[in-house]
Amino acid sequence: QVQLVESGGGSVQAGGSLRISCAASGFTPSIYCMAWFRQVPGKEREGVAAIDRDGSTRYADSVKGRFTISQDKSENTLYLQMTSLKPEDTAMYYCAADWRRWYLIPSYVYWGQGTQVTVSS
Repeated sequence: QVQLVESGGGSVQAGGSLRISCAASGFTPSIYCMAWFRQVPGKEREGVAAIDRDGSTRYADSVKGRFTISQDKSENTLYLQMTSLKPEDTAMYYCAADWRRWYLIPSYVYWGQGTQVTVSS
C-alpha cells in the first residue's frame, strides 16, 4: 500500500506562482510513475504532469512551459511548480502513483485526497 498526501494549495492571482507537494509513504519502492491530475466539478480528471522513476517527464499541452514536475526521492516527495497561473488552472489537484507507466492516463491505483488551487483574475 502507498499513501499520498498533498499540500500547498491555496489562492493566488493570475500571473502568480504556487508550488504544491505530495508526500508518499508506505511501500514506495514499488512506485514507477507519479503524476499530478486536476479536476473541476462536472469535468473529467485531466492529466497535468507525470514523472517516472528515471526522471522522464510528460506534460499536458495546456501547462507546458509554465508547470514543472519534480521529485525528491530521498524525501519521497513529488512537487509541481506552477508559474504564470491562469484562472483556468483553478481546480482540485490530485497526486497519483502506480508501478505501471500510466503517465497522463488517469488509471493510477493510488490517489491522494487533493489540494485546491484557485487562481483569480
